[in-house]
Amino acid sequence: MDSLAEAVLNDASAEEIEREPVPDAYVAAHLNATDTGMFQGVEDKDVRKSLQVGRVAMPELAPDEVLIAVMASSINYNTVWSATFEPLPTFQFLKRYGKVGGFAARHDRPYQVVGSDASGVVVRTGAGVNRWRTGDHVLVSCIQTDDHEPATHADSMLSEGQRAWGYETNFGGLAHYAVAKASQLIRKPAHLTWEESGSSMLTASTSYRMLIGDKGARIKLGDIVLIWGATGGLGAFAVQMVRNAGGIPVGVVGSEAKAGAARALGCEVVINRAEIGLEGPATPEETIERAKRLGKIIRRETGEDPHVAFDYVGQATFGISVFVVRRGGTVVTCGSSTGYQHQYDNRYLWMNSKRILGCHAANLHEQAECGRLFALGRLAPVLSTVYSLEEVGEAARLVQQNRHTGKVGVLCLAPEEGLGVTDPRLRERIGAAQLNPLRNL
Repeated sequence: MDSLAEAVLNDASAEEIEREPVPDAYVAAHLNATDTGMFQGVEDKDVRKSLQVGRVAMPELAPDEVLIAVMASSINYNTVWSATFEPLPTFQFLKRYGKVGGFAARHDRPYQVVGSDASGVVVRTGAGVNRWRTGDHVLVSCIQTDDHEPATHADSMLSEGQRAWGYETNFGGLAHYAVAKASQLIRKPAHLTWEESGSSMLTASTSYRMLIGDKGARIKLGDIVLIWGATGGLGAFAVQMVRNAGGIPVGVVGSEAKAGAARALGCEVVINRAEIGLEGPATPEETIERAKRLGKIIRRETGEDPHVAFDYVGQATFGISVFVVRRGGTVVTCGSSTGYQHQYDNRYLWMNSKRILGCHAANLHEQAECGRLFALGRLAPVLSTVYSLEEVGEAARLVQQNRHTGKVGVLCLAPEEGLGVTDPRLRERIGAAQLNPLRNL
């Protein structure tokens, strides 16, 4: 380990951290451009074969950027996409970004450091950074934006220059160090550990935008919300947000074990997808039959049809979501883990005045509001397991095969779990069980 990392781990002062040299290279989980064709014609695209852990060159810092000593990160599904080189190799994103020129050219390298979550300590700031200082404990937003673009100042998610950090950019969070724009940073909740905070922001803030923010469904007191994959990284936060908003979460899960996890999160109604017959592809007629079975269960348990369907599953569920929400209801989507080509019967959309709403990640204000909810103890992390950086392939494989619940954390520089808490009184007041509802299931 280099002397800069040692200083951070020893809780050195800002002055001491700045005296230590930035290393020329660092350890990171990365992909190699030469491997992009390795899964052609292969049915099982095992991400353990493509994800590498080793040393990469330290990039130069731009004036609006910070260098972060990463304590912990997590596996998001975009890392699985990157590591399978599907739906297209992310090196294409890096090459396109590099053509912007200037500091953007650094991103076009024969390797990509992946990861779109991180918690850590600021160790260097660019000349143009004035809001953050060396030694600050921070979370990193998953979205980079171009703040010179007018659309950014209305909603950065509408900006042509917005990119998913560690997916459409280089130098992501599954590493000992990460480079991020200063406009990506959020203050770390003081009562959370590195691994709890480092596994939360991407999925929690996306769920926030989908359900709570003014660009999303804007759920309200009493709304019934159907949540597909209620114990996944997105779904587990959606359950909490629906409960906090006074709504009724109806969660669909894939096993009895996950049903217990959904109830631990506060899901009032839990449905095993086997009850719907949600196995394998379906004809349009079969999709309607599945939707009718689901609707009957929801009405039996709640007395009504759902106001909102929270759907990131995609191809396997989208037609059901469109059918099952009530007249004037909303299907809100942020992804398609089972396939991007959605089929639904449009009659049930237009004739019942329903709407489909797309959401992608969250802007900085939404992420900050989400961070505030964590800091207040109103949202709890949903970690189920934690791996070391050296085991990142196994961690990503777990997510690839949907064998996880909640979030899978990754320790980067943090040598063990449980570190990083600077407000133990708040942590004690909230209680360990409330903070980690999925850890002991």
